[in-house]
Amino acid sequence: MSGKSFFAAEQPTSFVFTDENLRRAQAHIAKYPAGKQASAILPLFHIVQEQHDNWIPRAAMNYVADMLEMPRIKAYEVATFYSMFNMAPVGRHTIEVCTTTPCWLRGSADLVDACQRRLGITLNETTADRHFTLREVECLGACVNAPMIQIGEHYYEDLTRESMVGIIDDLVAGREPKPGSQTRKYGSMNDSGTTTLIDEARQLGVAVQETV
Repeated sequence: MSGKSFFAAEQPTSFVFTDENLRRAQAHIAKYPAGKQASAILPLFHIVQEQHDNWIPRAAMNYVADMLEMPRIKAYEVATFYSMFNMAPVGRHTIEVCTTTPCWLRGSADLVDACQRRLGITLNETTADRHFTLREVECLGACVNAPMIQIGEHYYEDLTRESMVGIIDDLVAGREPKPGSQTRKYGSMNDSGTTTLIDEARQLGVAVQETV
């Protein structure tokens, strides 16, 4: 099944927040003045997705739209615009590979190929055991550490074909892969290590990490 389509073929007939999630939703709505409660739609959709097995059914879009007193079509437009919202069931782990220019120049095509070979699926497909969905996405904003991917809440950066497969192997084995740079880089440090303002930092007595 595709990991991203406008609407899943099979849809539940109804949706309501749990008591706890309703309180969370109301707290978000309360942040906005009267008449502007539609601004809470993004956090409410995140809550829906957490509650409903990581995807948003049409009944939930209607429910949120009615709660926010906005046209249902506007809720559909928001839900289908953002790649972080799933319109159909997805795997337990959704691997989102950035293929925008900086990541492509740094080898994102190799990451896509490595994922497809390791998982036996192509882009926008889900494995038969429903453990993995593979998706291509636009810029995720970590260009300095390209190529990179997102899985759930975590970014994995400075990837190679080998480290990409290693992340999948960890997830298959039930291990939590280390997020962030997969090299010894610190933050957004470049590949050659610390090169900027070293002398000034030393004069100020600031510790400098010079190696990767």
